[in-house]
Amino acid sequence: MIKRSILKTIEDHLSAKEITLLVGPRQAGKTFLMRLLKDRLDKKREKTLFLNLDFDENKEFFTSQTALLRKIRLNIGEAEGFVFIDEIQRREDAGLFLKGLFDMNLPYKFIVSGSGSLELKEKIHESLAGRKRIFEIDPLTFEEFVDFKTHYQYEGKLSEFFSIEKGKTEDLLQEYMTFGGYPKVVLSETVEEKRATMGEIYQSYLERDVKGLLNLEKTDALTKLVKILASQTGGLINVSELSSTVGIAGKTVQKYLWYLEKTFIIKKVTPYFRNVRKEITKAPIYYFYDTGLRNYILGLFGIPSATLINGHLFENFVFNRIRKQVDYTSTQIHFWRTRDNAEVDFVISSGVALTPVEVKYTKMGNAVLSRSFRSFLVRYEPEKAYIVHLGDSKELKVGGTKVFFIPFSTVFAL
Repeated sequence: MIKRSILKTIEDHLSAKEITLLVGPRQAGKTFLMRLLKDRLDKKREKTLFLNLDFDENKEFFTSQTALLRKIRLNIGEAEGFVFIDEIQRREDAGLFLKGLFDMNLPYKFIVSGSGSLELKEKIHESLAGRKRIFEIDPLTFEEFVDFKTHYQYEGKLSEFFSIEKGKTEDLLQEYMTFGGYPKVVLSETVEEKRATMGEIYQSYLERDVKGLLNLEKTDALTKLVKILASQTGGLINVSELSSTVGIAGKTVQKYLWYLEKTFIIKKVTPYFRNVRKEITKAPIYYFYDTGLRNYILGLFGIPSATLINGHLFENFVFNRIRKQVDYTSTQIHFWRTRDNAEVDFVISSGVALTPVEVKYTKMGNAVLSRSFRSFLVRYEPEKAYIVHLGDSKELKVGGTKVFFIPFSTVFAL
């Protein structure tokens, strides 16, 4: 079993009246976590009910709120109990459906999950304002991956493991960047099994999530678009160029990009600027929620990659580590590029405070800053800045800015 660090937080929320809402990519582990929670409640002799809208025999209970309540009362009774609903996005107007149940002030606690869908990401937010707490279930973090791969021998002391076992840590980084963190892929033993599993995940996403949401008969244009995005990870994306390359209208490209974001495949990063005249155009860049999926889309899954490709993967890896810290907060992740080609990989914006982060897929023996990075420090004078690399920790001072050179395994406080 792969242990998930978010489990304790979700379990603590079971005592809250509001709906516990699990969202995230398909096959990221939502159903597994719900089953685990149900088993723990069953062992405490709590009354539980588990329903999954992917199963035809369960769908009849969701034709109306009355039909669902009849089923709940049959299994749980009138007393307190826990109702697990998996794949709620299969129900039309899921947000209003759940809102109606919640507003009845029933004695039941609802734990609800669904794959990334517009119904979950948009309408449920509106309908369940003040009635739910969202928990985003992503593929495994690097720490969860390493704990599992080392058989939990270093659980609770991974920072010491990373510091002492540097060679093993780099090998695990390479494996994680290559295959990603989808639990079923990690659990697959051979490269062939991993490739087949990832293929099933991607095909299931296209067939079950995308086709239904976009009403597409064919997904050729979408898959071509996703492949281009995968090949340009961390690069500026121009909608007009994508439109011309893929052969679809610009508005359709924008629509597809939006759907890909809302279904937890890619994440958009916009440029940071104060002076519009000096900073570069507003073209965004995109990163993938899972580097293994990105590699699969490019046909690079399980294939030893060139250093240049690894550099893009490493940048994506660092982005996901930052993203996990700022999700559902007011803090934003940007990048910085100017017309004279100065650039910084990430600019973390929290209120008026800025924190630049540069990513280097190399061991930096000396604490040396690029001209671009130094240019940002001089212009904006941030309190602190980070260089994430494959080497050891170092510090230096540039004006009033403390610059920290940190190992990739460090989860740094923004």
